[in-house]
Amino acid sequence: MTDKSDKNIIKAISDYGKSLFNFIRGRVTTEADAEDILQDVWYQLSNINDTDDIDQLRGWLFKVARNKIIDKSRKKKEDLIDDLVYQDDEDEYNFAELLILDDSDPESEYIKDLFWQELFTALDELPENQKQVFIWNELEDKTLQQIADETGEKLKTIISRKGYAVKYLRRRLEYLYNEFLDY
Repeated sequence: MTDKSDKNIIKAISDYGKSLFNFIRGRVTTEADAEDILQDVWYQLSNINDTDDIDQLRGWLFKVARNKIIDKSRKKKEDLIDDLVYQDDEDEYNFAELLILDDSDPESEYIKDLFWQELFTALDELPENQKQVFIWNELEDKTLQQIADETGEKLKTIISRKGYAVKYLRRRLEYLYNEFLDY
């Protein structure tokens, strides 16, 4: 990338960043999704050797953003363990909160131990590549992109493996989830 191209990209971000973000944000469900899409747009722009080749930069940016929004809506929603939420009379809890409960009462300890034991038993039933992706992403807080970079696999492959793992774990741990509802 040339210095001129760098300057053109910086100018584009300065000139169109806010309006482009607002455009995207109005068409997706979360601010995080909007930020991800905007980052993808800037990344695509940065991969162009000569930004002077783009006749209408503003129109090009919005077209790329629109395409990214469409792509995102067509993709399957990434399943997260955080989606395993149940509601009780007082508050809303999820498995992640159960895992970090700091209560020292015997019942809470039993529930945490039971969950961890069942989770790892279920993880051992998964194919190794799905198990690893799940552990790295959910338990070690690595992003799916980091995992793809470290393993040399395509991001879509990593996303698929994570999705299969989550679907299996949801089915496998459903009985435990239902027990927590009664807790």
